[in-house]
Amino acid sequence: MNREHQHDSAIIDDGARIGDQTRVWHFSHICAGASIGNHCSIGQNVFISNDVSIGNNVKIQNNVSVYDGVTLEDDVFCGPSMVFTNVLNPRSHVSRKSEYRKTLVKKGATLGANCTIVCGTTIGEYAFIGAGAVITKDVPDFALMTGVPAKQSGWMSAYGERLDLPLSGNAQCSCEHTDTTYVLSNGQLSIKE
Repeated sequence: MNREHQHDSAIIDDGARIGDQTRVWHFSHICAGASIGNHCSIGQNVFISNDVSIGNNVKIQNNVSVYDGVTLEDDVFCGPSMVFTNVLNPRSHVSRKSEYRKTLVKKGATLGANCTIVCGTTIGEYAFIGAGAVITKDVPDFALMTGVPAKQSGWMSAYGERLDLPLSGNAQCSCEHTDTTYVLSNGQLSIKE
């Protein structure tokens, strides 16, 4: 592993796999079993546990802990101080390591500052989780989720702009920045081929 892009204060345990051009900032800790792709940015005071897989071009902002069972696909953005969990009903005096639940964050998703992702959920491709939202169930591709508990309040383009579409039914519109056309059909959004 090339330590050229790792700050001296970062703790990177032997065995951690870190890709090319990935930067690890001050006071972060990456455990031995973690796998991190190329061109990632691991912010200040980030903890990455053993059973974690992180794709390419992932940005994890300051003060985020990525616990066992979390998978972040390519191009995921984790905002400052957002939270992952891995146990539904933790108690200090009860060991529940055998009950860890997997969390999958698919390609291109954004997890806003201070949001919470309850374990056992899947965040769809290019979904956008608003700041402070609490995710308790699976999120569709391109969905904009806000509130506590989070509810879908719109649709987002892969570019990161809100789309002028209803939450359900059949419709289509284009992203004004990329001219990509999005098609809503039976409550699912996809890019027109």
